[in-house]
Amino acid sequence: MGQHRLIYGDEIIPYSICRISGRKEKIAIHINPDGTVQVDAPQEASMNDIYTALSNRARWVYDHLVRIKEQNYYVLPRHYVSGESHFYLGKQFPLKIYQVKKKLPDVKLIRGRLQIRTLKKEPQIIRPLLMDWYRAKAGILFHRRLADITSTMPWQQNNLPPIRLMEMKKQWGSCSPKGTILLNPQLVKAPRECVDYVICHELCHLQEHNHSKRFYRLMDKIMPEWQAVKGKLDGMAGLILNV
Repeated sequence: MGQHRLIYGDEIIPYSICRISGRKEKIAIHINPDGTVQVDAPQEASMNDIYTALSNRARWVYDHLVRIKEQNYYVLPRHYVSGESHFYLGKQFPLKIYQVKKKLPDVKLIRGRLQIRTLKKEPQIIRPLLMDWYRAKAGILFHRRLADITSTMPWQQNNLPPIRLMEMKKQWGSCSPKGTILLNPQLVKAPRECVDYVICHELCHLQEHNHSKRFYRLMDKIMPEWQAVKGKLDGMAGLILNV
C-alpha cells in the first residue's frame, strides 16, 4: 500500500492504494472516518487507470473530505473530568468522578451519568478506566447483535462467526480471510442501528468478499435503510473517535 496524491483545483488530496489479489470488480474508493482516502484496485490495474477512476470522482471525494473537516471543527480535546459528556449508544452522558479510598475503581452508568469511583482523579487514570468499560460493554452488545442478525441471514444461520475487538483509527470493522469479524470497540458509542449496520456490512463480506454490485444488493436486501444509517454514523465519526 503506497501513498499518492490527487490534485483537485487548489487542493492536494493524499490517497493510498490497496492492491487486492483476485479482485475482478472495478476500482473502489473509500473515505475512512478519519478523512483518509483509500483506493482498492485489482493487481492488474495500471496507475493511470487508478488515477483516472479517482479523478472521475474527485468532486465526490472532495465534498466528503470537506464535510468531515466541518464535523471535526467543533470536536474539542477530551480532558476526562467531571461534567464532560461522553457517548454511549448514541446518547451523551455527563461524567461524574468520585475520589474514594480503599475501594477498587469502577465505572457504572447510573441515573443518566457515567459514574467513576477511583482513588486518583488524574486524566491518565480516568481514561483507561472508561476505555475498559466501553470495551466490556462492546463485547456484550456486539455478540448479542451478531447472534440476532445472523439468524436473519440464510447463509449464516447455525454458523456464528467469531468476533474480535480491535482498536482501529480508520475503520469501524473488517473481516479477516479466515472469517473472523473485527469490530472497533468505540462503535459502542454509536446508536444501535449503526452497530447493526457495521455488523451487517461485515457479515455480507463473508458472502461477497469485495464491494461489488452483488455485495450492495445483499446489503439492500438485509438492511434496506443502510445508506441512511451509514450517513448517520459517518456524521458522528469525529465525536465518537475523539478519545
